[in-house]
Amino acid sequence: MPPKIRGMTANSTPTPGQVRRFTLLLSGEDVLDEPESKDGPRQGLPHERFLLGEAMPLAPVLLLGQSNQAVNPTEVIACLQPVHLHATRDHLILMGQNQIDLTVEESAQLLNAALPFIEEDFQNSVLFQNQHYWFIPAGPFSSLASYSIDQAHGRNIDWWMPRDTHEEGIAKRWRKLQNEIQMLWHIGPVNEEREQRGMPSINSLWISGIGKLSDVRAPEALKQSRCLMGQHPILTGLARLLDLPHELTLNENNLAGSFAWLEQPQLAWPQLSAALIKKQIDEVALIDFPKGKVRERILTVKDLYKKSWAFWKKSEPLTWKEITQ
Repeated sequence: MPPKIRGMTANSTPTPGQVRRFTLLLSGEDVLDEPESKDGPRQGLPHERFLLGEAMPLAPVLLLGQSNQAVNPTEVIACLQPVHLHATRDHLILMGQNQIDLTVEESAQLLNAALPFIEEDFQNSVLFQNQHYWFIPAGPFSSLASYSIDQAHGRNIDWWMPRDTHEEGIAKRWRKLQNEIQMLWHIGPVNEEREQRGMPSINSLWISGIGKLSDVRAPEALKQSRCLMGQHPILTGLARLLDLPHELTLNENNLAGSFAWLEQPQLAWPQLSAALIKKQIDEVALIDFPKGKVRERILTVKDLYKKSWAFWKKSEPLTWKEITQ
């Protein structure tokens, strides 16, 4: 039997002296069978909306998580990323950044070539750049509704292109800039060298995450944690924003009161179940998103084993697959 389900509450993380709880967040997927809206899909994956709130100010949180600079909480920031759009017979598909093997040097060269166009249209200077992300005040593009590469990759981009919200013509203005940069990069040295190596061309620029830090609405389970654990820069940025300690990997000596979002949570499960058995922690709160809806399940040591009517037999431990289902 799977662990029992309890509703989300504002005080799901205990104060000192109460239950020693470790919270584990699992990544969620879009619910693709939802009726399509003329306004486009919801911004953000379920776990991103859980962490940041419905406004989805992803860019300033990513900036905070990848640089040491101060970020103005009221300034609208956009994230730009060089990408490859794969052409099929009748549409284009956005490839994930882990599929294009973009180097640090290539990213810098691409930005230097496109910088005059970007800064002219955004009417701002780039705040920070690294291999995969470029950040800039959104300026005239502040009202765009946009979608991250994590959400849109592998799909027909027609449905995931930026859209106008309350101001018409902004999406068209973005597409004009995007087309100019596509033509510039098409004849540039970076793609000539990549073609010689058999690598996919960097043939477009993607915009996403438009928002400001003051719009972040972190959940109580996160804000009341003693420590955040995980490698994603969203978590690093939230740790800085909330002034919380942060560790890149699971620390089994610091589980009680911690909140984790891990790339491969199944690999951490043996440590967590052992911590329950050894009474290092009393509970694991498992947060996931079946059908896109947030769900919290509380696991204690009694929930680690399969229930059996044959009481004389030793109970078998639940597998990670059984736990998550």
